Amino acid sequence: PPTVPPPPGPPARGSLSLHRAYLRSPLGLLRLGQLVLGAAFWVTVAANKYEGAAHFALFAAVLVWLLTLALFGLSLLGRWELVPWLGSRWLLTNLVHDLALGMGLYAAATGIMGHKAKQRSFCNLPGYSQHCLYSAYLSASICGGITACLYLFSGLYCLSRRCQDQRDII
Repeated sequence: PPTVPPPPGPPARGSLSLHRAYLRSPLGLLRLGQLVLGAAFWVTVAANKYEGAAHFALFAAVLVWLLTLALFGLSLLGRWELVPWLGSRWLLTNLVHDLALGMGLYAAATGIMGHKAKQRSFCNLPGYSQHCLYSAYLSASICGGITACLYLFSGLYCLSRRCQDQRDII
């Protein structure tokens, strides 16, 4: 019997390599800062006892951190075209992520943790013998505030590129 050759496979993609220009760009550096400070925020909250609205702050921080990690990874590898519908609008995707999700949710989480720190300020007194969450909540609030500012800066960077009719993130 005649042998039929197998159907051709999908076209081979290039090998994975780091997009070094992105890593050195302002957006790449801001993303690294967002990932480090965002991790510091949610690790600080998760490592201590938390209740009430701190659950939302932790959820928001982890959600935004995971989405930022995905954006950073796809941008670093130069593979954003693999994301359906969003890949062709990568600059707009980064802009919406930074201003709506990143800055909005981190500002809310920072407010929550700042309020919780204010509620616990009584235990910061000398001689208070119980376990005090004031410093943990205050540290999380500071990390969250700085992270929200980094999202604002990266959003403004993407917005300025968009206003200059540029379509790429670098």
